[in-house]
Amino acid sequence: MRPSRLLRIICLLLSIGCGDDDGPKASDDGGGGRQDSGIALPASDSGSSSDSGSRGDSGTRNDGGVVGASDAMAGTPTSDAASEGPATGPTAERYFPAGAFMYQRIDSAALDPDSAKVTQWLQNNGGWGNGGIMQIDFSIEVLDATSSTPRRAFTPKTDEEEFYTPDCDTAPFPVPTGGALEGETGYACESDGDCHLIVVDRAEGRLYEMWRADIRGSTFLGGCAAVWDMKRVYGPEGRGEQCSSADAAGFPIAPLLFSADEVAAGSIDHAIRFILPNARMRAKTYQHPGNHAGGPSGPTDAPIYGSRWRLRANFDLASLPNEGARVVARALQRYGMALADGGNIALTGQSDRFTTKKWAGLLAPRDLSSIKPADFEIVQTGEPISLTYDCARTPIAN
Repeated sequence: MRPSRLLRIICLLLSIGCGDDDGPKASDDGGGGRQDSGIALPASDSGSSSDSGSRGDSGTRNDGGVVGASDAMAGTPTSDAASEGPATGPTAERYFPAGAFMYQRIDSAALDPDSAKVTQWLQNNGGWGNGGIMQIDFSIEVLDATSSTPRRAFTPKTDEEEFYTPDCDTAPFPVPTGGALEGETGYACESDGDCHLIVVDRAEGRLYEMWRADIRGSTFLGGCAAVWDMKRVYGPEGRGEQCSSADAAGFPIAPLLFSADEVAAGSIDHAIRFILPNARMRAKTYQHPGNHAGGPSGPTDAPIYGSRWRLRANFDLASLPNEGARVVARALQRYGMALADGGNIALTGQSDRFTTKKWAGLLAPRDLSSIKPADFEIVQTGEPISLTYDCARTPIAN
């Protein structure tokens, strides 16, 4: 997991690496794991996310008082989950208006002047995490809430330094009956992983994301939480410069996941979340559309937190093993991927527990393993920004 904010600041001042901030993710030398679909993965395939902010590098946390989403935003908290019916996944609608960054095609965007140097550096220095090959993690759940879904207040994990002020929000969270956290069978964080809780309420127009959630009976503990206004197009500053979210780069997570339903339908019309080991990302630096970084400790030629990458137009899609892999690759050519967190499994797909289509027979963890860092180009999204962890939240209208 990612180091605490205090430790990361000390490392920043001393110019030393802090290791992966990443939450439940496989170590670089492998480790057991499984897909959401319940299919056991080989040791090298395992691992989940990152150092996500709010945890994983996302370094976000806060003890409460936050500028922006008020506690009242999410409704009245209740102590126990009500029975409004089983949890389901969200519909295929977009999470944000069409102007949001993840929906912008970048196949003809200008290249970053350091693109070739950075992608080649990554290829020469370990490549993607967990053995250097591109793999897919399928463990993050996305749940759907309705007006009858109970809202529950939570206790921020300030003592564990997993919730930061003013990065993180304190609004009560909707908790659908029968749902689950990332990598878990229910709402208890038994594996001590990233344990993301992600819930979308389309009627309310809010996306709720939390890192390191843990719900056991009437006790609800939470790491960094971010409540996103889905009617808003966030500017380059996102929720605020130097501010984390439930993901280290300060991004929303759900809109950057690709689902079995999308792949089966033949089209992914948005950017995709990807992660790298902290030692393979430039230290003390992030770049828009990101707004934060966890504990990156790499040299100046390493990739930058928040950067946007696209698969080369001349990549041979026919070389991939199946149409599911080609659907993902086409999205990587058109919309690219955004560097969101620290960890070992490069790409993040949504769990199929609550989707109509399933990953089995559609796409496997290593179906994109032939794609190397040098097969990508990095687009120009702005100048590198020095990391300070000095979060300045951007006020939003409720």
